[in-house]
Amino acid sequence: MIEQQYITDAVIQLKKLKVQADKALAQTTDEHLFATLDPESNSIAIIMKHVAGNMRSRWTDFLTTDGEKPDRERDTEFELAGADSRERILALWEDGWARTLNAVSSLTAADLSKTVYVRREAHSVVEAINRQLTHYAAHVGQIVLLAKHYAGPQWKTLSIPRGKSKEVDVAKSGAPYGVKT
Repeated sequence: MIEQQYITDAVIQLKKLKVQADKALAQTTDEHLFATLDPESNSIAIIMKHVAGNMRSRWTDFLTTDGEKPDRERDTEFELAGADSRERILALWEDGWARTLNAVSSLTAADLSKTVYVRREAHSVVEAINRQLTHYAAHVGQIVLLAKHYAGPQWKTLSIPRGKSKEVDVAKSGAPYGVKT
């Protein structure tokens, strides 16, 4: 029972990360998608390209092959190629998320006791999922931060607006904290 709850929650958390990133991306111009803060920084597009490459590698044949596929060229994920348009980056991004969500949602409770490998290092399936969840959360945070930076005052918050916590609490419960109804 707890195993299936874990899988279900992992899918929910992954979907939340994707929604958050997609909402940030929707507020990003093409110019800002490819912009960098300094020569050592990654653009939003580069972060997306890296996450997509990681997802393709990790989640393709997840239970049966090493998560670092021999055809992955990780270093090129951090380089822009002439063909790297917004449309191409978004297509890679969507493909990566589809692979991830399909792989995790197709797992069974019995699969959680299996061992998988990432760069020839053994991981339980739970460890591998958690490893990727934290990796993706870090990169989604980078995407949101950069998108918010570039949007400036036009930014539309992805969560509770500043100073509105109590209003949200009341809307959810019908009463502010501490008030019993």
